[in-house]
Amino acid sequence: MPGGRLTQEDRRRIAVLLEDGLGYAEIGRQLGRPTSTVSREVARNGTPGDYQAARAQEVADRRARRRKPPRPAGPAADGRPAEEVRAFVDRLATLLAATGLPGMTARVFVCLLTADAGGLTAADLVRRLQVSPASVSKSIGSLEALDLVVRRPDPGTRRERYLIDEDVWLRAWQTDTGAHGEVAAAARRGVEIFGAGTAAGARLGRMGQFFGRLSEQMSGSALAEPSVYDGLTVLAALVHAGRPLTADALATALGWAPDRVATALDAIRRRPAIADPLVLRAVADRTYTLTARPDRLSPAQRTALDRPG
Repeated sequence: MPGGRLTQEDRRRIAVLLEDGLGYAEIGRQLGRPTSTVSREVARNGTPGDYQAARAQEVADRRARRRKPPRPAGPAADGRPAEEVRAFVDRLATLLAATGLPGMTARVFVCLLTADAGGLTAADLVRRLQVSPASVSKSIGSLEALDLVVRRPDPGTRRERYLIDEDVWLRAWQTDTGAHGEVAAAARRGVEIFGAGTAAGARLGRMGQFFGRLSEQMSGSALAEPSVYDGLTVLAALVHAGRPLTADALATALGWAPDRVATALDAIRRRPAIADPLVLRAVADRTYTLTARPDRLSPAQRTALDRPG
């Protein structure tokens, strides 16, 4: 079929058409094949003056037998079928590509994301993804520019391994935060250039306010702080319990030291935005509960919700 491998019938027709004196381009048109396919076939399996279909087929079959068969897919490291893992990798890469990450870069990223702790070499990535070394190199460069991958020496060799370490999401967060701040500053500069009273100035002003608030919230939330993570766990515990709990009860239920609970509670008080739309309230000595933020509902909404039924 056109575009597939040449068949024995194709080779027979090439031999006949060569005997008729036709050139490669005309033979290709009659076969529905590119000219390069015909010329490569004759160069590999014969000569223009002595191309025999049977001998060409024999040479092609011998060459095909020498090719290594593809390695059968075995189970993944955790015992899951390779097909299931491959389907997951393809799906996640497609979703990441939809966010703007180039398709090949997304595939390399997910391949590293699902690799063992030691990461992968460039050769590993080429083999797993069945792509060229240049594609892998370009994708690694893009991921490094985004601080999503790090290099480590491969012990005992001169190669490097690429991996996604534990700090990747914090670095990505900080990178985005810095970028948002730069966009806000550029937008404010645009307001000065175009004038706040112009349509462009007004749009740039709104843009600067939006990205400025986003940058402030992201840099100020400090979600990477252990105390804030612990604060979120305390919030989840209070929601799950559905009743006020003492600090000691929280420490016992969570298996934490009392000082850790106290630090987490202090983090919630210092950064009330992490509990939004709830508020941490002390209802007695060292006893805490959660209530809705009063500014999230209007008086009329609260009255309507308080009505039975």
